[in-house]
Amino acid sequence: MKKRVIAVFACIAVVCSMLCGCGQKTVKLAKVDSGEIQFSGPAGGDTVATIKTNMGDIKVVLYPKQAPLAVENFVTHAQNGYYDGVKFHRVIKDFVIQSGDPEGTGNGGNSIWQLPFSDEFSDMLHHYTGALSMANSGEDTNRSQFFIVASQPKGITDEIAELMAGAGWRQEIIDAYRQAGGAPNLDYRHTVFGQVYDGLEIVFDISFVKTDDNDRPKEDVIIETIEISVVE
Repeated sequence: MKKRVIAVFACIAVVCSMLCGCGQKTVKLAKVDSGEIQFSGPAGGDTVATIKTNMGDIKVVLYPKQAPLAVENFVTHAQNGYYDGVKFHRVIKDFVIQSGDPEGTGNGGNSIWQLPFSDEFSDMLHHYTGALSMANSGEDTNRSQFFIVASQPKGITDEIAELMAGAGWRQEIIDAYRQAGGAPNLDYRHTVFGQVYDGLEIVFDISFVKTDDNDRPKEDVIIETIEISVVE
């Protein structure tokens, strides 16, 4: 499957890029009717993160079974205060909001092991709107930076759905993308390790801030702290 997926990435990316950046600030959030785990919300025993920003709180459920390294890295950094005061240094409307670099440049940050760690791809986790995923600079180059998918939940086009079906995505995944929207061109390139279950409107608010030519917010959007807890 991986070879077929890679073969259509360029096509999906082109179609997605034609849709990015054209969104308006009216965002309609609807419940996604899907059995995929990213739409079930947190349950007892799940680890959740509350990303407190100067624009509001974003609550995310984490998936340590599917992405143990990414979750351990994120949770440890959060608990150690590594992300406190860090900016969202890259914001692209109708695509992603990115943070996790203490330097605020997009070039900094390290993992808790002081070395890059491996990608963790799972057929159970995808880049639906609200997905929390590792930023990287290529294969197995994960450090501290992460992003949240901020595509408006208008669903993918028939053209993208056909490309995904031809590349081997499960129909359940395609159906979920049709309802939730997202960035399927990022699948199997970045490690998804969480999903926003509350505060998605804050994600969109951040995605609509004014940015410069380098996609940096003109006024700082900051992570004040990230609180980690376990659902009872």
